[in-house]
Amino acid sequence: MHIIDLFEDGVPDGMRTEKDDNSVKKMGELRKSRLTLGQIKRLRQMNDLRKFEEEKKIQGLSRQYKPAAEAGAVPPL
Repeated sequence: MHIIDLFEDGVPDGMRTEKDDNSVKKMGELRKSRLTLGQIKRLRQMNDLRKFEEEKKIQGLSRQYKPAAEAGAVPPL
């Protein structure tokens, strides 16, 4: 499952689409395609989004599994 499947109103900004997938090569195309500035921008956005989602996931897990507070103790700020 891809994260794109979670969004119903289309592809979020910075995510891949099937029309952007030009990895299928034809006979005679031996060279690698060059990345355009738009593709590089999209790759950076995807990387930033993945990093943000990972940090959010870690924060949720640390909040879920933090040790229980002692009775009468003041919670840290």
